[in-house]
This record gives sequence, C-alpha cells and structure tokens, in this order.
Amino acid sequence: MFSLFAWPIRVFRNFRQSIAYLTSLITLFYLSLGLLAVLSPIDESQLPGFLEPLTFDNPDTARTLLATLIGGMISLVVFSFSMVMSVLSQAGSNFSLKLVFSLVTERRHQQVLGHYLGTILFILVLLMVPMEGATPDLWRSLAVYLGAGMVINCLALFVYFIHNASQSVQINAVTQGLHRSAQASMERLETKQQAKTWRYLSSFPVSEKTCHWIYSDQSGYIQNANLEELAKLAEKIDAAIHLNFAFGDYTIKAFPLLKVESDQTPSETWCKSALSQLEYVEGESVKSLYVNGLTQLMEVAIKALSPGINDPGTARLCLHQITELLCQRLSFQPCNTLTDDQGRIRVTWPEERFNSLVYKLFTPILYYGRSDVSICLSLLKALKTLSLFAENEQLEVIQAHAERVIEALTELHNDALDQEFIAARLNKGEHRLRLPNSLPLDTPRRPV
Repeated sequence: MFSLFAWPIRVFRNFRQSIAYLTSLITLFYLSLGLLAVLSPIDESQLPGFLEPLTFDNPDTARTLLATLIGGMISLVVFSFSMVMSVLSQAGSNFSLKLVFSLVTERRHQQVLGHYLGTILFILVLLMVPMEGATPDLWRSLAVYLGAGMVINCLALFVYFIHNASQSVQINAVTQGLHRSAQASMERLETKQQAKTWRYLSSFPVSEKTCHWIYSDQSGYIQNANLEELAKLAEKIDAAIHLNFAFGDYTIKAFPLLKVESDQTPSETWCKSALSQLEYVEGESVKSLYVNGLTQLMEVAIKALSPGINDPGTARLCLHQITELLCQRLSFQPCNTLTDDQGRIRVTWPEERFNSLVYKLFTPILYYGRSDVSICLSLLKALKTLSLFAENEQLEVIQAHAERVIEALTELHNDALDQEFIAARLNKGEHRLRLPNSLPLDTPRRPV
C-alpha cells in the first residue's frame, strides 16, 4: 500500500517546488471560468435588465475583439519574460547563478505568469466555441467583456512585474532577501527545538544493538527531513536512526543514508516509510536550511571581489548580513538529537558546528579580498562583533580567525601611511579579542 502512494507523494512535493505550481492553479481557475462561459449559458431573463445594452450586435465584432486581445496578450508575455530573462542573466553574472533560479520561482512571479497564461487560455476557449445565432447572447457578450477586463488586469500586472523584477536584482534586495529567508529559517528551527525531546549531545553513547543500513533510492540534495515521523518509526521497532549525511548534502542513489540500531531487521515497508520522510529539492533551499543563506551571501561577496566585478562595497554589505546572522546563531545551539518521552535516543543527525561555519564563510572572503584593506578591516570588525556574543570555546575560534586577518593586514602595509591608517582601526570599538595596538612597519609586503 505504501509503494502505491509513495510515487505520487514524491511527484507532488517536486511539483510544489517548481515554477509551475501556482501558475498551474491560477491557469486552471481561468480555464474553469472559460468553460463556465461557453458550456453553461444563462438565459437573459435571469440577468439584470440594465446589462442588455452590452450585447454585441454582430458575432464577428466579438471574435475580432477576442482575436486582437489574444494577440496582444501573447506579445505581452513574450516581451515581459524576454526582458526579465535578460535582467536575470545579468544578475547571475554579477552576483551568483544560484540566485537566478530562486528569483524566477518567486511566488509573485508565478502569480503573474499564471494570470498571463490564464487570460490567454480563457480567450482561446471563447474563440474555439462558436456563438449560436446571428448575434451573441448577453451571457457570451459578458464573457467577452470579462476577457477584455482580464487583459486590462494583465497590463497592470505587467507594470508591477517589470518593476518587481528590476528591483529584485538590485544588490540591496538580493542580500536582504537572503538575510530574511535565513533568519526566518533559523527562527523556525529555534522555535521547534523548544520541546524537551530536542537535545544537543556532544557525543553519542555506544549501543550494543545490531546496525542495519538503509540505502537511498534516488539522487539529489536533501535539505530537510521529517524528524518527528522518523522518531515515531524508530519507536515502533525500538530502534535509533542515525542520519549519515548533513542537511544540504548531495547524495547519490544507493548511498548509505540511514544507520538503524535495532535488534530486529527493519522490513522493506518500514525502510520505504523512513526514506519517504526525507525532503529532496533542486539546488539549495534557503527557506529550509539557514546555512544555505549564509553560504550564498558568502558566494555573492566573493563574486563581487572577482576581477571582473571588482565591487568591494557589495562584499562589505554581504559581510554585514553574515555578521548579524552569525550573532543570532550564537544565541542558541542547534540540536542534533531527538528523543522519545522517556529520554531514549531515536534520531540523530550531524549539525554544522560554529567553528566549521565561520571557517566556511570567512576564509573564502579573506582569500579573495586579502589584497584589499577595506575588506580585511571589515572582516576584523565582523569578528569583533561576534566576540561580544561568543562563549569561551567560540571566542577562541574567533580569535584564531582574527589573527589570520591581522596577518593579512601586516602583509598589506609597506609605509607609514598604511601603518597609521590600519593601526587606528585595530582596537577600535568594543570587542573581546586580543589584538595588537600597531603593526610592525618593517614587515615586507606579500608579493602579488
């Protein structure tokens, strides 16, 4: 029974993540209106009398109007999306290609596309079904006017769509969008972990139960999992499930995904139920995993530091967003264990540690911006801010990264003016780091 419903459920999940989801729903609504207009004629006696002057005297007039409207709509769709694709391709070359897909699949863009295609389909239905009699009845005449009203609505949506698409590729909108999505994802995770069954364990006790492996049945990025349902499945057979991947990893088919500690061998149906709780997506989803939002901000920053772009201001803007998100990450410890009501471990999964996260975010920016004093000082300022929110263990990690930035600054300066400019900013502001008051003046400059 499970195998019968597994495939439709998986297809529906993939469909919801595509650009066709809302577009199809809105288009189906317009199609229903078109079928209602041509298949359910209403007698004129059932309509208000003041609408009678709206009846067309000649069916050719209505058909000509509809043909003109559908031609204009097709031209509008082609013009709108050709211009948007041009804007998005430019955004991909300036920022990151990962952002293009997320911009295209925004709900607002899906809604506009749905209204466009739905209006074309509605008018097409009116054109395909001939009108009866020498003149159209009032019901069909009203349907033609409704089609004209839909086109006017699409014209308003055209202005909104162009404005929204052009605004969405501006760097402030891009970074703030990533920041909001990552922040919302982090807040949802923090709220969910308030339950007592969610815990963080630095090490897991060794179990004497037999281990069984469950292998993946497809390839893709696993962004999330229904951990509560996995815990219930584990409780049914008195087992513990250990996820052999980190959320956001790309796994291939037949990869050992789940390690099950259980005295009895899990049945095939149980294994399929466990695999169905994993959420596969195309690419990286910021809404499901806050780490993806941080890494994409980092990628935008290093893209801006490339010689072809050469925009350190964008890199600094991304650093500001990363710093705020990391400060929020320091305020709580993401869990890596889910237990039952008796405190027995049911599900465990690898969680990104803070030291690993900081290394992944700051090291590439320092590497690509090492020759820019403003980038190095911005990195140092970010680390100073993080030090105010860090515990002792985390503070040592931040201190190590600050020392790397100091080393990069030492390699940059080669005269008294550089020395004075950098030294004035080394210990400026509140922080808990151990920083020198000045840099040695005679240090040779690092060759480019």
